[in-house]
Amino acid sequence: MNASATTELPVVVIGAGPAGLAAAAHLVDRGLDPLVLEAGPVPGAAVREWSHVRLFSTWGEVVDPAAEKLLAPTGWTRPDPAAYPSGGDWAERYLRPLADVLGDRVRVGATVTGVSRAGRDRIVDADREAQPFVVQVACADGREERVLARAVIDASGTWATPSPAGGSGLPALGEKAAADRMTYRVPDLRDPVVRARYAGRRTAVIGSGASAFTALALLADLAKSDDGAGTKAVWILRRGISGSTFGGGEADQLPARGALGLAAKAAVDGGHADAVTGFRTEVIERGTDGRLVLVGDDGRRLDAVDEVIVLTGFRPDLSFLDELRLGLDERLQAPVALAPLIDPNQHSCGTVHPHGHRELSHPETGVYLVGMKSYGRAPTFLAMTGYEQVRSVAAAIAGDLDSADRVELTLPETGVCGGAGLFDAPDTTQADDGGCCAPAPQLVRLTPPAAAPAAADEAPAGGCCAS
Repeated sequence: MNASATTELPVVVIGAGPAGLAAAAHLVDRGLDPLVLEAGPVPGAAVREWSHVRLFSTWGEVVDPAAEKLLAPTGWTRPDPAAYPSGGDWAERYLRPLADVLGDRVRVGATVTGVSRAGRDRIVDADREAQPFVVQVACADGREERVLARAVIDASGTWATPSPAGGSGLPALGEKAAADRMTYRVPDLRDPVVRARYAGRRTAVIGSGASAFTALALLADLAKSDDGAGTKAVWILRRGISGSTFGGGEADQLPARGALGLAAKAAVDGGHADAVTGFRTEVIERGTDGRLVLVGDDGRRLDAVDEVIVLTGFRPDLSFLDELRLGLDERLQAPVALAPLIDPNQHSCGTVHPHGHRELSHPETGVYLVGMKSYGRAPTFLAMTGYEQVRSVAAAIAGDLDSADRVELTLPETGVCGGAGLFDAPDTTQADDGGCCAPAPQLVRLTPPAAAPAAADEAPAGGCCAS
């Protein structure tokens, strides 16, 4: 196929979430034809799965300008830019109308199972870049089909691939067998069935980011309610508790994010949650009563719990991109040029350098990973970052490199180094649950607030192993 024929093909966008639909809007604005393939039954399917969780970004920060331009002629009214939407609000009041405007450019129930170059596996060099992309799709009705594309934008996110409880990055021994007592999402305690699962029970919460904060705060509220007597959380961290553990607090430039950390601290200070520090889960055992015992890599055994909430982050699914030549960082699984800019070992204060198509490109020309997937395992992503990414990528695909290279973005900082990341809810914040300086396991109760772990067990506030 010649180059001019290839440019007549659509740009395939994988995923109809916030970044994917924004990418489609920018492509339309550029006069290009997008085709958005969404595995779920509706646009924004992943966002709807955490519909009960409130974002800590305002409406003014989670509506893409090109999307708003498409929506405006329909009579769509932008929500109050100062208000905070829930995931359900975001999906229903923004993503659904945007998908409706895009119309048949968005297909649901279409799971991408592979991407390659036409007639070229990843080994073949000859005439490679002249060939269109082949996108293999599994349809909801059982059919398979192939779509040719001039470029591919993967905005499929990481929601479907949560990280395990195991401290080594692998599932803990016994984790899969204990699946009926474990969840990898923030539970919706408004649901009577879900609420009954945790009310009056002892629950382990594994994780150190905004999702863990949310779960701790919800369980504390349940413990204080009429039907929640006896509810108790055990917060498991792989490092110690320091001044940065609960995020930026009042210094956070996203006030709702700072308040979330303070709510988690209140849960611990109020005795509704005990914190176990320096604990890396190695084994999950089931007792004769069905309860679970977590065993650390040092052999320490915690008291039995009824439920385990694992909020240790997410990771990208790269399996269907295996025939493409991707340039990914060996640690973060993010594009090589982007990884140093978002490395949580270096960037812990919300400082992410502006970036666009050049940082998101790969050896396979015409392929881009955007949105949360572009960050691999790094926990520092905001919706506004994804919107700027797709603006730049769409401009590059359209051939407007001047615009594509003109990337400017200022992100709100946490106000602290270390601790919570930058994700709009739900986050994936737990690179290694804290980096270095992990202390020996210790059970602490921060009541009153002045009581804290011994100095030898704390990572210093302001950074990792700072002297």
